[in-house]
Amino acid sequence: MIKAIKNYLKKKVIHLYENRVGTYFFKQKGYCPCCDNKVSFVAKNPWLRDYFLCNSCNSIPRERALMHTIEITYPQWRDLAIHESSPGERGHSLKLKEEGKNYLESQYFLGNKKGDVVNGIAHIDLEDQSFDDQSFDLVITSDVMEHIYEPDKAFKEIYRTLKPGGAHIFSVPIINKHKPTQRWANKGLDGLPEFLFEPEWHGNPVDEKGSPVTMHWGFDIVDFITQHTGAECNIEYINDLSLGIQAEYIEIIVQRKPLHEKS
Repeated sequence: MIKAIKNYLKKKVIHLYENRVGTYFFKQKGYCPCCDNKVSFVAKNPWLRDYFLCNSCNSIPRERALMHTIEITYPQWRDLAIHESSPGERGHSLKLKEEGKNYLESQYFLGNKKGDVVNGIAHIDLEDQSFDDQSFDLVITSDVMEHIYEPDKAFKEIYRTLKPGGAHIFSVPIINKHKPTQRWANKGLDGLPEFLFEPEWHGNPVDEKGSPVTMHWGFDIVDFITQHTGAECNIEYINDLSLGIQAEYIEIIVQRKPLHEKS
């Protein structure tokens, strides 16, 4: 009897949540940093991080936050050498690709070798890159660094490829806001993830299986980056409805290479 009551209440809660999602509606007029238009931002789901869309370009809040941060920190970005790892086909990625004079995209194609090019796109493992030192003014990643098995190697490699004064500007979900970073998965001998907790996967633009979540980052990500690279690092938190930037896990991190590195 008690079990039946619990099951009923569980179904009732699920029904109420689904009904709330189905009737949720939020609209805000503003300016989109990704498509440079006066637009309306519309959400029909309370999870704003993925559903607070620009009605012109379909960008989402973290993409707008990333583009806004690029604009205010490197306003001359169109003339800079830019490497973006794992770009999408909308939002900041589309703007950078269309307007950046020296923009290069890469993807991680599972099973390929260092230096391979797949359908005209460079295969780059962020942990072991084929780029020369000081190749780029900007490196951009959007929700990539939570999928890296050895993030210390990736941050070092990104730092190596940056020119003095350049920066890695990226979004990553800061899941552990009140506790230290947790490793979520290791790489098994077969190359597959060995999860330490409940398995988590996110979408991947070049792999229908998705990407395993390997890290639950905390705010100590800044200390982690500085420890392993010596970079100047800070977290930008933007909460601006007029730019359509309001959502969960909206932090943007700037890993900057000093103009003059300490010897």
